Amino acid sequence: MLFGKIEYLNLLPFHVFMKRYTRSSWQKMSMEYKKDVPAKINHAFINRRVNAAFISSIRGKGKNHVDLGIIARDRVLSVLVTPNDKYKSDKESETSNLLARVLNLSGEVLIGDKALRYYLSGDEHIDMAYEWKKKHNLPFVFALFCFHQNRAYYKKIEREFLKTKVKIPQYILKNASKKVQVKPQEALKYLEHISYKLDEKAKRGLKKFYIEAKKVR
Repeated sequence: MLFGKIEYLNLLPFHVFMKRYTRSSWQKMSMEYKKDVPAKINHAFINRRVNAAFISSIRGKGKNHVDLGIIARDRVLSVLVTPNDKYKSDKESETSNLLARVLNLSGEVLIGDKALRYYLSGDEHIDMAYEWKKKHNLPFVFALFCFHQNRAYYKKIEREFLKTKVKIPQYILKNASKKVQVKPQEALKYLEHISYKLDEKAKRGLKKFYIEAKKVR
């Protein structure tokens, strides 16, 4: 398995889980093979340079996936629109850029760890997941865990991850927080806003996004 790894803080629990779940040194190395921002991981997956990855939901449409994703059920804190005279996309994103257009928001799109730092600064912003929830009363699915083949293997990962209460070791939390430039307690508080189970309500939210996206593409 060659895994496309997005190193944003929102996937830290999954990465901790996979570090324990994978047993061989080769499997562990494969988790570190391709690390990049979401837009580039999308490209690597589509061009089959990785076997599996969390793919931006707009790129995951029609792809093989299990019932895992990066999901916001209310505020997400790390997908924002900030004040700007005109619309400006985030080169690291695809789904969030499109979501801003779906919600008819003008300003600069910020995603990921830099967006979380901006949120924690207290500066003016719009949380796009919250705007989506207000408008449609549905979760927003930012990414899907997609794969090219071997469904049974990834379904097993899904089952094991969702039933595991992942405890992040203090040294990993401190290292991740330092990298993101937030406090450990802020990182943990942020992770409370992230859901990973693609349940029926999340699937309805995803379907609604696909419908709305067609109107602006």
